[in-house]
Amino acid sequence: MEPEYIQSRQNPLMVRTAKLLSSRKHRRAAGMFAGEGRKLLEEAVKWRPNELYAVIQKEELPWPELPDHVRRISVPGSLMDRLSELETPEGVLFLMRALPETDARPVPGTIVLDGVQDPGNLGTILRTADALDVPALLTEGCADPFAPKTVRASMGSVLRTPPGTISRENLIQTCGEDRLPLWAAALSDSARDLRRTPLRSGVVVIGSEGRGVSRQLLDAADGHLIIPMHPRCESLNAAAAAAIVLWQMTAL
Repeated sequence: MEPEYIQSRQNPLMVRTAKLLSSRKHRRAAGMFAGEGRKLLEEAVKWRPNELYAVIQKEELPWPELPDHVRRISVPGSLMDRLSELETPEGVLFLMRALPETDARPVPGTIVLDGVQDPGNLGTILRTADALDVPALLTEGCADPFAPKTVRASMGSVLRTPPGTISRENLIQTCGEDRLPLWAAALSDSARDLRRTPLRSGVVVIGSEGRGVSRQLLDAADGHLIIPMHPRCESLNAAAAAAIVLWQMTAL
């Protein structure tokens, strides 16, 4: 497909792109999402070529190899700077049709992210889960896995292994039906050292930094887990804590 040239912010595609970058509501309504950066574009071409809809880049940049159906749009650098969410734009944006959301069923060795609202933390956790081949599920209240910040933080993991979704009620019911131990990472008097718990045989829930795991899942859990640390430290960043849990899930 021959490149098009667009220089107006009021062009319908530019307006759509700006909304896809800024609004979860619009992403859902449009059934599309946007990403930014050449590395992420390479991941999209490799893993999701059929969903790739359009590539927008600064007019002076050379075009990468793209599927024939993908729209190619050249824009002046000033327009790209206005569209980009990065302090130093790479000059490449891309639009993708939304990947289907699946209501997944947990299996032994699944991590569940419960209300993780920070896009950077969510993307980093999904990247780590992908690297360790641990399936990930999201409950209600999590950040949008296809928000630009999440996609960037995941370094394309959301394209390779998109997370499933599950309600808290369904998670509790399914773990009971399938006799899967449900562990919640939480500071409590009864919490046990995660190094001495066979995490691979069950499901582990990680909560947000501010609120932790929801009361509903804390009460339903078969047990609570802690990461042993020096007494002078109270907690870890959610992404760092999740990385330790994920590593342990592959070890025991």
